[in-house]
Amino acid sequence: MAKSNWTIDPAHSEIGFKVKHMMFTNVSGKFNDFQATIENEDDRFETSQISFSAQVNSIDTNNIDRDNHLRSADFFDAESFPLISFQSTGINKINENVFEISGDLTIKNVTKNITLEVEYSGLMKDPWGNIKAGISLSGKINRKAFGLTWNASLESGGVLVGEDTKLTAEVQFIKE
Repeated sequence: MAKSNWTIDPAHSEIGFKVKHMMFTNVSGKFNDFQATIENEDDRFETSQISFSAQVNSIDTNNIDRDNHLRSADFFDAESFPLISFQSTGINKINENVFEISGDLTIKNVTKNITLEVEYSGLMKDPWGNIKAGISLSGKINRKAFGLTWNASLESGGVLVGEDTKLTAEVQFIKE
């Protein structure tokens, strides 16, 4: 068996999230500075070990005031906890192109095991001879479980920021 190493192609990848605002609309955001690697056997996705990290200061919700609030101690506390990381612990093949990846997600030094659904698009050679792999990831976490507890009550009842956070990623990897 031959080991393969893959690195993320940041120009063709996006790591994002959505959270309910005022209990009825979603606010989207993304991280602009991130790294990820995959190591697997014979280019088989189901044998992959995946590592990911994102710089908290790179959070981008298209609103500078909100981004600064998210970087503050009320939320991510980027000064004390500059990285969000994920390390896979297992992959379960559901069918030919769908997998579940389990792994340890760390936010603010709190680590929880999560499961993400992955659609694997397969391998393709680009016009410059690079072998690429494409994946789409999705999942959901409760932000409070990671110490992201800030909120504000609404006059009409409910809260300003939802607890559930939807995670999404569209990612291309390049074989080294």
